[in-house]
Amino acid sequence: MASIITAHDLNLWYGDFKALKSISLDVGEREITALIGPSGCGKSTFLKTLNRMNDLVPGVRIEGDVRLKGEDIFAREMELTDLRRRVGMVFQNPDNQIVANVVEEDVAFAPENLGVPPQEIRARVDAALKQVGMYDFRLHAPHLLSGGQKQKIALARALVHDKPIIIFDEATSNTDAYSEQQINGLLDTRLKDKTVIVITHKKEILSKVDQIVVLKEGVVADLGRYDDLIGKSDELNVMLEKAE
Repeated sequence: MASIITAHDLNLWYGDFKALKSISLDVGEREITALIGPSGCGKSTFLKTLNRMNDLVPGVRIEGDVRLKGEDIFAREMELTDLRRRVGMVFQNPDNQIVANVVEEDVAFAPENLGVPPQEIRARVDAALKQVGMYDFRLHAPHLLSGGQKQKIALARALVHDKPIIIFDEATSNTDAYSEQQINGLLDTRLKDKTVIVITHKKEILSKVDQIVVLKEGVVADLGRYDDLIGKSDELNVMLEKAE
C-alpha cells in the first residue's frame, strides 16, 4: 500500500524539552496505524503535528520533514485550511469540540462557514450522521448525549468533509465500555476507505491494525504488526498487562 503520510527525522521541542526525537515512519493509505506508549512519550504531540496544531503552542520548534502525499506540510504553499480539510481529529474530550446546541447544527457548522450550498450541507450532514449511527439523534442537544455519542458526533464532523485521514487522539479514554465498543466497531465497518491513526492500548484493536508504532521518550522504540511485536516489544507487553 502506498504511503499517505511520511515523517522523516522529525524533531520537536517545547522550549528546552525535546518531545520528539528523529521520528521516521510511513503511514499507509487506507490503513490503520496504532500508536502506543507510556504517558508523556510523544503520542499526542506527534498526532497534533500532523495537522499543525502545535503551531499554536508558544515555544514550539520543529525540525525535520512531514509529507502528506508528497507535499511538505510545513511549506509556505501548504495552506493550513487545506491541510485540516484532509486531516480530521477526534480528541479525548469531545465537549471541547461542541459549538452548537443541536447535533445536526454542530456537524453543519464547518461546511456552513466554508460557504457550502445549503442543500449540499443537508445531504452531507445526514450522510455523516448515518455513517456513525447518530442520525436518530440529529435534533438532540449534544451536551445531553453520552461520552461515546459525543465522540461519534466529533467523528461525523470529520466525515462531513470526507477527510481522507482520521486521527483518534485517545478518543475512547473517557467513555464507558459500551460506547468504546461502538466507536471501535466503526474502525472495522465504516472507516475502511479512510486512513486511520489511533492512540490505543486495547488488544482487540492492536491485534487487527496494519501497523503499531511504539513510542518511548519521544523515539520510535518498535514498529510492526501485532504478531511481529507480541512477546518482543517490552512496551507492548507492559501495555497489554496493564489493560488486563
